[in-house]
Amino acid sequence: MILSCIAVDDEPLALKMMASYIEQTPALKLVSTFSNGIAALKAINESPVDLLFLDIRMNDLSGIELAKLLEPYKADGNLRIIFTTAYDQYALEGYKVEALDYLLKPFSYDDFLKAVNKAVKYYELIRKTGVDEVEKPVEIPSAEKSYIYVKVEYQLVRIATEEITYLESDKDYIKIYIENQPKPIVSLMSMKAIEEKLPKDKFMRIHRSFIVSLDKIKAATKGTIEVAGKTIPVTDQYREQFAAFFKSWQ
Repeated sequence: MILSCIAVDDEPLALKMMASYIEQTPALKLVSTFSNGIAALKAINESPVDLLFLDIRMNDLSGIELAKLLEPYKADGNLRIIFTTAYDQYALEGYKVEALDYLLKPFSYDDFLKAVNKAVKYYELIRKTGVDEVEKPVEIPSAEKSYIYVKVEYQLVRIATEEITYLESDKDYIKIYIENQPKPIVSLMSMKAIEEKLPKDKFMRIHRSFIVSLDKIKAATKGTIEVAGKTIPVTDQYREQFAAFFKSWQ
């Protein structure tokens, strides 16, 4: 698999090094390099590429701003971004705009190659499973969607829905609790996004911060449920929906 790519950096030496790294990597094809985000945006609009190596701090248009303007391409699954910067405080901001990876300057070719390998694995997974968007559930040819895919530390992780006990929102993150695993899987995404991934007949939101697997509920009252050793209250917003489920238990 060969990925077409563009490099953008307003520092000439950094851009030259990036171009050199790309050209010596068999999995990559360098389409062009740009010293500013506006020129890169125009080029991508005219001829989209697979991968964008993008500096964050640039004078005319920052890497974060450019990434936001490229949302339509990212949403189609046809473009992924690897940020490059000398400032580690931008890591979370880069993650929030769907960055595939983050290279902190100065980085070695080995570090660069690890990021490229993530990109190759990402596109292999996309083409194998038919996922056309990171935030979409994978369409599996069966009566029920058995798996979901979520991003964990710049990777797509497959999770069997039947192994999920409950999910908890923690600010910008979702904690996914799995049977027989002491620690949850943590992903940077919204509660709404994860709720859309889950089979509606198997999971129910009972609280602003909790979604539970109906098959994993051990005990319930009209106002609480117990799952995986945790008691979770059913809040007023979700009480009516839960009441119908609770009635089926009686």
